[in-house]
Amino acid sequence: MNIKLLLILLMVCLVSAQAQTTQKADLKNLPKGITYEGKVKDAIRYTDSLGDNIVITTQTGAYVSNRFVHETEGQDAELFAYHYLVKNGVATQTWKVYDYVSDCPVDMELAFLKGTFQVTDLDKDGHNEVWLMYKHCCHGDVSPCGMKVIMYEGTKKYAMRGENKVFGGTDDKGADHYMGGGYEFDPAFNGAPAVFRNYAKALWEKNIMQKWDGE
Repeated sequence: MNIKLLLILLMVCLVSAQAQTTQKADLKNLPKGITYEGKVKDAIRYTDSLGDNIVITTQTGAYVSNRFVHETEGQDAELFAYHYLVKNGVATQTWKVYDYVSDCPVDMELAFLKGTFQVTDLDKDGHNEVWLMYKHCCHGDVSPCGMKVIMYEGTKKYAMRGENKVFGGTDDKGADHYMGGGYEFDPAFNGAPAVFRNYAKALWEKNIMQKWDGE
């Protein structure tokens, strides 16, 4: 691992530690106006220059939904992330992330990745950034899963999309081979401060290897 990447990964760890100062949202006493679907994965509350913020992430897990057309006996899964601004005790939704896998008859994964939900202010402008990362796939073989990093600063969305990496075996010369691992930034990320892209790259590298059940 080169020195630059090591420093970026250290930055992720340090920011993660700082992000722990954000407060857990009390799900039993949420402000009026907040609704969500699925089972809560994380719920936090923080204050920045925009005001009082609440972010909730949820997942449904595998189930059969009447939202989707089923041509097989496959299952579905959905995930959500919601951002609310709270003023005078009333919450207003400012953005929402939604993704799904539908009618999957084989192995399915749709889940936020552990430790990647963070709140930062990397460019020190008083507007916090909210980071989400998850993988999604429906496959019956040993192949990479799709992977996304979604970041919001205010209502502006940034996206990084690609695949995680899967070990493909060792050849007769002792060389290891891998599948996947590539990614692309959307135009918003490409035009953003370098510190945003560096942080996203570090998140990607930290979570790039596909983990199977039991790992």
